[in-house]
Formats: sequence, C-alpha cells, structure tokens
Amino acid sequence: MIMQSKRRNLLIFVFGAAIIGAKVAAQPARPAPVSSPQWNAAGDLTFRIRAPEASSVRLTSGGDIPGLPPGPGLELQQGVDGVWSLTLPGVGSGGYRYNFNVDGVSTLDPSNRHVSESNGNAWSLVYVPGANFMDTNDVPHGAVAEVTYQSSVLGRHRRMHVYTPPGYERRNSRHPVFYLLHGAMDSDDSWSTVGRAGFILDNLIASGEAEPMIVVMPDGHTGPFTMGASSLPLQDFAQEFNNDIRPYVESHYRVRTGRNHTAIAGLSMGGAQTLEIATSDLDEYAYIGVYSSGVFGIAEDSSWEAAHRAQLDDAKARAGLKLMWFSTGRDDFLIETTQKTVAMFERHGFDVNYEESPGGHTWINWREYLRTFAPQLFQH
Repeated sequence: MIMQSKRRNLLIFVFGAAIIGAKVAAQPARPAPVSSPQWNAAGDLTFRIRAPEASSVRLTSGGDIPGLPPGPGLELQQGVDGVWSLTLPGVGSGGYRYNFNVDGVSTLDPSNRHVSESNGNAWSLVYVPGANFMDTNDVPHGAVAEVTYQSSVLGRHRRMHVYTPPGYERRNSRHPVFYLLHGAMDSDDSWSTVGRAGFILDNLIASGEAEPMIVVMPDGHTGPFTMGASSLPLQDFAQEFNNDIRPYVESHYRVRTGRNHTAIAGLSMGGAQTLEIATSDLDEYAYIGVYSSGVFGIAEDSSWEAAHRAQLDDAKARAGLKLMWFSTGRDDFLIETTQKTVAMFERHGFDVNYEESPGGHTWINWREYLRTFAPQLFQH
C-alpha cells in the first residue's frame, strides 16, 4: 500500500510538472526592454517606444526641446521589432518635457519613470547633464516637500512645493524666504522638476554664491485657466497669497520675517502676479524678479498704472527696495510687454536692472534667470 501511494504521488507530480512546463513553453518570449530616452556625449537625444500595432507615433513637447517644433512635433520611424524611434541631434544639456502621440492619443513614455506636471497634464521628463549650475553634483542637498494647506480664500485644500536648504532639519537657524511663482501653462510642481530649482539652489549655496534660503513655490492657478490676459488670476491669487500662503509659511517654517529677508519672483503669468503682489505692498519686499513678463496689456491699456499710482509714487517704500530685476529673451513674444513695463517703473523713479537674453519663452531661459537672480538676494 505504501509503495502504491508513493507511485501515485510520483505520477501526479510528473504529470503536474509536464502541464506547467507546457504552459511555460506556450507563453511568448518577453520582448527586450526599451531604453528611452537615451543621450550621448554629443548631446544627441534618442526617444523610443514599443507600439507594434500603431500606425503613427509622434514626439511632442511644450516647445523647449531644441530641434523639436511645438504643436504636432516630429514623426518617429518604426523598426522591425515594433519599436519606434527618433534621434534629435545636438540637443545639449538641460531638462526637457515630452510626450508621445500614438495614433492621436497622447501618452507618457512607458520606459521613463520621471515626470513633470503642468497646468493641464503631465509630461515625461528627461535631464541631460552637462550644465554644472543645475547638474546633480556631489554637494550637500536640500529637500523639496509637497505641502498641503487649507485655503480660507478658496475654501479648499491646496498644494505648494517648498525647498529647504541643506541642513535645515538638523539646525534651529532661521532663513530668508524667496517666493518663486510659475507660468500660466505650469503648476507648483514645475519649478522643482523641469525648472531644476532645488539643484540650482544646492549648487549656488555650496559654492558660496547664494545665501541659504527657503524657496516657496505655490500654485498660481486659483481656478480653470483659459488663454488671454483677462483670465489671469491676479487679484484672486494675490488675495490667497497674502491671506493663506505667506502666513502658512511664516508659521510653519523658520523664516526670517521683514522686508530685508523677503524676495518674490515669477515667470510669465507668475511675473505679472509678482508685480501685483509686490507693488501693492512694496514695503514688504526688498527683492523683486520678473522673468519673461511684465504688466500684461500695458501696450494698449494704462489702467494698471493708474490703479497702482499711489504705490508707484511712494518714495519712502521705493527707497527700501534693494533689487528690481527683469529679464526677457529677445525672441520672446512678451519682449515689448517687458520693455514697456520697465519704462513705466523707471518713469516713477524705480532703479530697474533689466537684462535681455538670447532665446524665447522657454525653460531654457528661466533656469538661467534663476541662476542669475538668486545670488543677488539677501546679500546686503
């Protein structure tokens, strides 16, 4: 009986193993993983996606990748293994957002886990090293936190990103605070991802070029956004900034309060918000930065100047301003807006530092502007 039982168990085991082996053998071989994106020392950047059933695949971006036109982007070529690919030559170092459009459907790169949020969607994100000021270098690093807070103005929970300098969590020292605002097509995530703000500050602080500071990157959109100057959330965001964002930061972080320890800057929409906030309470800010921006509509309408005339002509408040810094690319569609805004402030006695740069309305410029602006803060 014992021998028969052993034989039966052995037959069951052999039969079961044969079934499992047949199933394994019947499974198709797993395809080799796709490497995307991939770059080389020359700055060539190659994108790939496996889509054997697709009839068309295009590479799209927000307009920041050199050699890739905005809008429809460029067509990828299909290989024999069902992998579509495209190489952009000489892209160079920097952070770049992109997506694939597969038969009309926009999708993230399934081979790339790095993403960057914008106002209406998420992008795949690639960083090509080679620019020391924003590379991930062997220096002490700060931390970027996602912070959720309750907005009393908007009646809902909101999110912002906050950079604290290296060693903040181990010491009780206080730091100056820099409020850094994003543009209309972006979100509070953008400056710390595609904008490389944390790494730029890490490198500047490590080299002694910038003071250790807390950088607050809030969400500038207070509701649904549509294109056009009239839809910019200037007053609504300014109200939330003053009533919720700044009080939250000053009560939850070890910041030095007072004008000489407070800076604000923004790009595009964020630049217009910066001017709205800082000009209305000029004695609260010693440092103001405007990137690729100005007073929107200033070329056709002087109502903003008229509404802020009392603050613009406040000589006492103006005297305490240590830095008012503008920069816009010569190919930027807002160059005239910047120039006319600078001229307006100069008419009212402001000492404006204005620098025009090459290029247009892109993150390629805005990272450089942060690199130039941050070392000028809190040095007096």
